[in-house]
Amino acid sequence: MNTDKIIRVALRTIELETNAINGLKTFIDDDFIKAVKAIAGGKGRLIVSGIGKSAIIAQKIVATLNSTGTPAVFMHAADAIHGDLGMIQTDDIVLVISKSGNSPEIKVLAPLVKNFGNTLIGMVGNTGSFLAQNSDLVLNTTVEQEACPINLAPTSSTTAQMVMGDALAVCLMELKEFNSSDFAKYHPGGALGKKLYLRVEELAAQHAKPKVLPTATIKEVIIEMTAKRLGAAVVVDETENILGIITDGDLRRMLEKADSFENLQAKDIMSSNPKTIAADMLAVYALDEMRKHDISQLVAENNNIYAGIIHLHDLVKEGII
Repeated sequence: MNTDKIIRVALRTIELETNAINGLKTFIDDDFIKAVKAIAGGKGRLIVSGIGKSAIIAQKIVATLNSTGTPAVFMHAADAIHGDLGMIQTDDIVLVISKSGNSPEIKVLAPLVKNFGNTLIGMVGNTGSFLAQNSDLVLNTTVEQEACPINLAPTSSTTAQMVMGDALAVCLMELKEFNSSDFAKYHPGGALGKKLYLRVEELAAQHAKPKVLPTATIKEVIIEMTAKRLGAAVVVDETENILGIITDGDLRRMLEKADSFENLQAKDIMSSNPKTIAADMLAVYALDEMRKHDISQLVAENNNIYAGIIHLHDLVKEGII
């Protein structure tokens, strides 16, 4: 296969799958609306099942639902008819995913779910199939053609299933008014979660608080900066109101300009109005401020009371960058 043919095949695949997704727009109908409302108003969980490639899509949909506030459980269709049906509780709704809707396992599973009295939603690519005919609600994911060159391997059809599942999950999020704070509760680990819950004060608290009074000598400033190892010292008054900041750069500029610094004090070389951030702000906003002002650290404050320093390295360490 030459380069041109590789490109043609790749573009054809993308075009066919794009067409499959666009075709879903016509399938957002009354059954879809009823399915969203039924799941949102249900007292139980959503049990999602499938066989083959559809089972893999089912697992992805379950993961998305759980992370966005809709309790969901995956049940493999083959395992279901060999004992796993026991996971279905009285108030649960069952969503079965199948392209053909006529797989042997699906033909066994669907009537059993109906006999239990649970609502059965069929996500199916064949509205004349056994699954479609035996479902209370049908989510239509019919596609005209698989991207597979022999029109057999699930490609366009599984893409359509995944997108329909995402549409379902996002509608449920909106209906439940699921927000970023809710999202953070389910994603406490990793950089994503930290962006949603980690606050400036938590990072600032990891460091000592380098500070000096405005009357401190230059020697005292250098000793404080060296001891606290943040390359800066915040100038505060007796009640810890922030007056300014002295950085390594300020010290270098002082040495360039002054022949002697014996009589200089912190207030003489500090930078007034340092860049600050409220200690209760999300740490990700500290990153935005650092980028905006092209600096590597910010002074954390509570109503102008000194709370510590947050450094760019803190954000790197936590994986926020």
